[in-house]
Amino acid sequence: MTEPLPPFPRPQDDRNGRTDLTLLPADDTAPLRADAARNRIRLLSVAARLAAERGIANVTMDDIACGAGVGKGTVFRRFGDRTGLLVELLSHQEEQLQAAFLSGPPPVGPGAPATERLHAFGAAVLRHEHAHRDLYLAAHAEPGRLRMTAPYQFRLAHVRMLLREARVEADIELVAHLLLGFLEAAFVDHLLAHRGMALERVAAGWCDLVDRFTGRCPG
Repeated sequence: MTEPLPPFPRPQDDRNGRTDLTLLPADDTAPLRADAARNRIRLLSVAARLAAERGIANVTMDDIACGAGVGKGTVFRRFGDRTGLLVELLSHQEEQLQAAFLSGPPPVGPGAPATERLHAFGAAVLRHEHAHRDLYLAAHAEPGRLRMTAPYQFRLAHVRMLLREARVEADIELVAHLLLGFLEAAFVDHLLAHRGMALERVAAGWCDLVDRFTGRCPG
């Protein structure tokens, strides 16, 4: 990984009053019992430590079970499969990113014109996912599943809101999906790793695409 994962919150901080927009499957919205929350944090903490030490591609469900002192069946029951684990492992980073969109300083947060916020949104997502590249690539290996997660739905709603504020005269739903497709980790990684583009060039391309939909540039 590019940088170590930040520590996960203590179980009692797991539900802190914010809307639950973590990288959980969209149908998994029931609050966890206290003991289940503690077990979740424990398993994710072990997974985060191992990912920081080895890279997520070299971490197995057996490694996590052994590190947490539980049976592998416990890990599978909590997360379902490896993709489910990776999705939850990303939730802490995603919550921080979402907090910036909801209440951070402008232009990422409220208080700036909609088009400027769209520019900042894309740049923030690009930087964030690049910093945790291997984790995002692994968790997003199934695009259909990705688009059913709560974080994708959050991003979709956020972009739709900003497009409406910018008075875009188009099918807002389709445009929002199109813009988010530009930011998908696998596509960005292809541009960086295989096309030799700099992250700054990709971010500039995002701004150009936004401007074309919001009418801020000709053509």
